[in-house]
Amino acid sequence: MTKKKEQKHIPVVTKKSLEFFEKYINNPSPTGFEWEGQRMWLDYIKPYTDEYMVDNYGTAVAVINPKAEFKVVIEAHADEISWFVNYITKDGLIYVIKNGGSDHQIAPSKRVNIHTDKGIVKALFGWPAIHTRSGEKEEAPTLKNIFLDCGCTTKEEVEELGIHVGCVVTYEDEFMVLNDRYYVGRALDNRAGGFMIAEVARLLKENKKKLPFGLYIVNSVQEEIGLRGAEMIAHRIKPNIAIITDVTHDTQTPMINKITQGDLACGKGPVVSYAPAVQTNLNKLLIKAAEANNIPFQRQASSRSTGTDTDAFAYSNDGVVSALISLPLRYMHTTVEMIHKEDVDNVIRLIYESLLSIEVGHDFRSIK
Repeated sequence: MTKKKEQKHIPVVTKKSLEFFEKYINNPSPTGFEWEGQRMWLDYIKPYTDEYMVDNYGTAVAVINPKAEFKVVIEAHADEISWFVNYITKDGLIYVIKNGGSDHQIAPSKRVNIHTDKGIVKALFGWPAIHTRSGEKEEAPTLKNIFLDCGCTTKEEVEELGIHVGCVVTYEDEFMVLNDRYYVGRALDNRAGGFMIAEVARLLKENKKKLPFGLYIVNSVQEEIGLRGAEMIAHRIKPNIAIITDVTHDTQTPMINKITQGDLACGKGPVVSYAPAVQTNLNKLLIKAAEANNIPFQRQASSRSTGTDTDAFAYSNDGVVSALISLPLRYMHTTVEMIHKEDVDNVIRLIYESLLSIEVGHDFRSIK
């Protein structure tokens, strides 16, 4: 028997685009305060598109062929998890509440940036030394006992720095490449998606592809608190088709149950989803594009919802034909989120090839 030759992976991401990706990930973009990241994203994608717009809450949209009647969206969300200052003690310590799905268990000993009108204030999540907990019942981190220390000893001193209730707090961990195989950083959920859809625009421009429809490249805000940015922009654009990209869980690490979470792995390709919001025939188009172009892919089943902006687009405007392409990710909602370099390339390729296979006016309905 002849052994099948393994196909060599051809990178899509360039050195220049990777430099943008690193800056984009390192820039904070917390829910409700995404504008700096959105400006950076628009500056990167403008040369590859025809026009752009930004809505009242900060969702950024770059458009190719804007005069076309038939509209296709490719979308990711821009916001990251963060914290809000909620209470300042008389001793100058700061208690917080969540802004999105922040994980209180990873907070102790993390360094953070408090965003104020006077600029960034450095702080950290304090935690009692192990020596002082000896013989006591261990208390797990909760919102009631984690706190920020910015080096002040009074409430007045904290306020003089510009810190007040409502200031947003982000982790300061930065982007890195691990073992020349993984990208690691905070907020890969889901600025990796914003990066990938921008790369699709770059490839279309560089390969001189002319689309028969208007392509709306959407970087939405406020996904982490309920898909709100996608909900707003879907009603504004009124697309015919929407292809969403987000992250999903790599389930190969300890303490994850494959029976309930599925069997997915970084490095094995993009993930196509099966869910009520995912339109069956559009999903088949994605799979055909993957198979025709030798793009490895995985499958995932969701229950009632995908939990992504797919749901917001699918159920808008009397129903939009929508599908989801996910990027496998380890350690979601931590400061060390990990994605495989080849998966990033292959998500970009899958979106790109899927767009090239869409026919204007095609009837996606299962019953005609």
